[in-house]
Amino acid sequence: MKAYIAEAVGTFVLVLGGVGSAVLAGSHIGFMGIAFAFGLSLLAMVYTIGPISGCHVNPAVTFGLYLSGKFPAARVPGYWLSQIIGGMIAAAILFLIASGQPHFSAVGSGFGSNGYGIRSPDQFSMEAAFLCEVIMTAFLVITVLGVTDVQAPVGFAGLAIGLVLTLIHLVSIPVDNTSVNPARSIGPALFAGSAAIAQLWLFIVAPLVGGALAAGIYAIIRADKPVITAKIAEQALPSEQMERHSR
Repeated sequence: MKAYIAEAVGTFVLVLGGVGSAVLAGSHIGFMGIAFAFGLSLLAMVYTIGPISGCHVNPAVTFGLYLSGKFPAARVPGYWLSQIIGGMIAAAILFLIASGQPHFSAVGSGFGSNGYGIRSPDQFSMEAAFLCEVIMTAFLVITVLGVTDVQAPVGFAGLAIGLVLTLIHLVSIPVDNTSVNPARSIGPALFAGSAAIAQLWLFIVAPLVGGALAAGIYAIIRADKPVITAKIAEQALPSEQMERHSR
């Protein structure tokens, strides 16, 4: 149960921090600031809840870890549900905060939701958005798989994962506001109106395809070593844990 709660909390922080930066401060910080807000939110959560749940905070990451043998199938539905609930709660709280501004409209502003065509920041097509989401999600998931490998340097997973999410946003915000995470997309879309909901399918399907693609690529390139879970990989070394217990 603690892992499920941790996933909800982590996704809550990611959505409130990332989407919140776009909705509340986007005109001040621009695309670069929003990209760093998403990356820093994830980086913080990897070190905060990573030892508890592995800090997936993303159904596509959970799916990729499952396909790679790093996560049990029985826990996938619970993680997905927790992530979606966390994202929805964050979107609801963000809506309440944003509504404190005169003349605010979640539908009119887009509320940080993802979109293609006329809902894309730079009018990118559905096909372009789908391809971008698949490739960028694969980029994220293969990074997660790599930095949680048994041979990866210990203690740096959060830094690598946070930075790659920042990079992904720097590249793809103009395309579709960057999803690479169905849980990040569902919450805001519920407040952004029917047009956002009608396009939501792409930001569920494409990231899951990207997660599967990453798992397939990683199966080919990874070293032939024992598989460990993301949760174990993101924990401190045993010597560091003993040092903390002794304080």
